[in-house]
Amino acid sequence: MMKKVSNTDSYLHILKYISLFGGVQVLNVLIGIVRNKCVAMLLGPQGVGLISLFNSSTRLIGDATNFGIPMSAVRNLAEDYDKGDEEKLTTDIAVVRSWSLLTALLGLFICIALSPLLSRYTFSWDGHTLHFVLLSPCVALTALAGGELAILKGVRKLGALAAISVYNVLAALVLTVPLYYLFGDTAIVPSLVLMALVQLLLTIVVSYRLYPPHVSLRKSLLDKGWGMIRLGTAFVLAGILGSGAELIIRSYLNNVADLSTVGFYNAGFMMTMVYAGMVFSAMETDYFPRLSGVNSLRFTFNQIVNRQIEVTLLLISPLLSFFLLFLPQLILFLYSDKFLPALGMAQVLVLAMYVRAIRLPVEYIPLAKGDSRSYLILEGLYDLLLVSLVLLGFWKGQLFGAGLGAAAAGVLNLGCVYGYAYARYDYRLSSSVVVYTLIQMTIGLLVFFCVRSEHDSLRWGAALTLCLTSTIVSLRVLRSKSGLWNTMINKVKNKFTRHAKD
Repeated sequence: MMKKVSNTDSYLHILKYISLFGGVQVLNVLIGIVRNKCVAMLLGPQGVGLISLFNSSTRLIGDATNFGIPMSAVRNLAEDYDKGDEEKLTTDIAVVRSWSLLTALLGLFICIALSPLLSRYTFSWDGHTLHFVLLSPCVALTALAGGELAILKGVRKLGALAAISVYNVLAALVLTVPLYYLFGDTAIVPSLVLMALVQLLLTIVVSYRLYPPHVSLRKSLLDKGWGMIRLGTAFVLAGILGSGAELIIRSYLNNVADLSTVGFYNAGFMMTMVYAGMVFSAMETDYFPRLSGVNSLRFTFNQIVNRQIEVTLLLISPLLSFFLLFLPQLILFLYSDKFLPALGMAQVLVLAMYVRAIRLPVEYIPLAKGDSRSYLILEGLYDLLLVSLVLLGFWKGQLFGAGLGAAAAGVLNLGCVYGYAYARYDYRLSSSVVVYTLIQMTIGLLVFFCVRSEHDSLRWGAALTLCLTSTIVSLRVLRSKSGLWNTMINKVKNKFTRHAKD
């Protein structure tokens, strides 16, 4: 009986935190939808492609120079916070801020120094050197904001983090859209710098109030951060590989096709990885620290991973099926009819999200075990597969082929990640994960073939029926697993009981 209660609590815990951060992600996405629609209408595919290339380039420089502080600092600060060691926490916060300042300056100068190379190899003509020089403050401001966000995560200020993310997206809408309306493409670089500045200001307003700023470049203080820097090395290298892979893909598309093709690719990527993938973003906030806490308990460890896969897959599958059904309308709503060439690619990428729902929780196993080398190897392998198969797919089948390449890379990487976790960490997929995967992925594939059919009866009648079936399956399983309905009833009863006593 105790085990059943524990199971129920575990499923409820996962649902609770995915719901909390998922709600924030939904709000961010809704605001982002309005902004992206405005940007797409004002700048068109070429402008969207230009923003994508600039963002990919500065992200690559930032990932290469931030020493993984936005990720590695969280673990150190969380340990201090959990132990209640206020003095050590204050010292470590000063260490994080000092190292963040150094990485910000390093990123600034590296971006300026590499501006000619970025211009030459990102674009088909060498005319954007000045733009990359002017974008260098983005790298520095993002590094400083990353350190402050790590502090807030470490001390569990999740509500503040949620508010910052909402205000940041809202500021992007209010500040950048008028600039694009007035100045067109020439406002892209100033807008990117402005948004990096706004993110930093929003973050320090909260973090400085909690912990007043203290930065020192004394060797004795900086030496305390070497453990954090060593831990972050794997994140840095993985970030370089990931950002580099995206930059290579976008640069290749720009050079062999045109900037509009980059805009189409970015639109398809954004719609699936960001909008359809918001459940993943909500999942990661709670899952990683919870998994790290039980990394030495084999049964509990496997159980947490499998339950996370179950809940994530059951939550996202109905969303993905409806996403597939209404994708043409969503492209028109989110962008414009100019972006319809991205439809086929986006449909394939939606299918890849089913695979990602299984793969992502397993990918966190090496990190939770402290095995940064394995994490780096697996991430590097995925990036290699992604670049190779997307470029091959585009060569053979244009944007639809690129989508097939990305989906194939995800499937192959799932096999590698699971095989590695099976052999090295003794991880096993549960039978329920296998069953739910087969059911929901089969429904997803059937919806995919229906929506690509020329027959309206299949495109709408059969596809809609399948979407409702996916929803019913997920709701029934989640209700039975989590005891969610009984919990809600008990809360209502307790509330009325308290009122009656009063």
